[in-house]
Amino acid sequence: MLGWTATFVKSQLFTTVPYPTSDFSGQTIIVTGSNTGLGFEASKHVVRLGAAKVILAVRTVSKGDKAAQDIVEACNVPNSTVEVWQLDMSKRDSIIAFAKRANELQRLDAAILNAGILTRKWATYDGVESHIAVNVVGTMLLSTLLLPKMRQCAKQTGLRGRLTIVGSDLMYIATLKELEAEGKIMEKLNDPAESNIGNRYGLSKALVFYSLRELAARSPLTTDSNVIVSVLTPGACKTDIFRDEASAGGKLAMAAGLAVFARTTEVGSRTLVHGIDSDLPMEAHGRFLMDCKLAQNGTIVESAQGQDLAQKWNKELFHLLEDIVPGCTRL
Repeated sequence: MLGWTATFVKSQLFTTVPYPTSDFSGQTIIVTGSNTGLGFEASKHVVRLGAAKVILAVRTVSKGDKAAQDIVEACNVPNSTVEVWQLDMSKRDSIIAFAKRANELQRLDAAILNAGILTRKWATYDGVESHIAVNVVGTMLLSTLLLPKMRQCAKQTGLRGRLTIVGSDLMYIATLKELEAEGKIMEKLNDPAESNIGNRYGLSKALVFYSLRELAARSPLTTDSNVIVSVLTPGACKTDIFRDEASAGGKLAMAAGLAVFARTTEVGSRTLVHGIDSDLPMEAHGRFLMDCKLAQNGTIVESAQGQDLAQKWNKELFHLLEDIVPGCTRL
């Protein structure tokens, strides 16, 4: 905990996040959760840096349309540069329909999977607790469904594809107790009587990193599979992700902490753009990115316990993904 605190303070207060300068000319890029916050600011950067098409994947199309117009005006580009597509990460049918549409694109060079939730309220989607359903199951389902198209595009263009998931360095301090019990991990996580909702966001970000590493292992970089997959942390930012904090005291404490430590949304968004940098090194494949650099995986991943739990979790998750869309994990 002390080690993470020192790393967090150094990152938030004493690290300058570089302004994006990558060249996205001619590229088609998807950004989920992009009508507001980090996704919106990242989309603005990507458009500014020359992307031919940026797809704002949003739950509410009317809000996406407003965001698209703001980006077009801010960057002085044609309206056709920014498209708005509907995507609800809590609904599997929506994810599948979105991916099918994406696979019909002429090209797909990069994707920033930013959409996620943080809440103190218990809810389930398709019988799966909301953090796990959106931050892990939905995100990994979309990743597996987009990857074939991105591989195809990379082979055609000769430009390495990049798919990055917005995680969190809170995974470093997430407790693993909920994963240690006998029986299936998913069943424990879906039981409100046995779940620690306060730990769930950080835990979900650890689980999605476990699964992203497995995806990277199943899709090593080759001439036929030239797509870097990674997880990044934007750090603590002044966004509305904490809007569901349940208690008034919790909201007050969160506001005070953000006032001291948080980055602006624009600064945080720079890390998202770095995750799809055209010059991202091969070493980023299957890695965790922080402050626009390769970061340590942490004991939650590297310890013997973490490796055992990751193996158990990935077996369950990839089996579930196969049940949802047969063949999607056979990479």
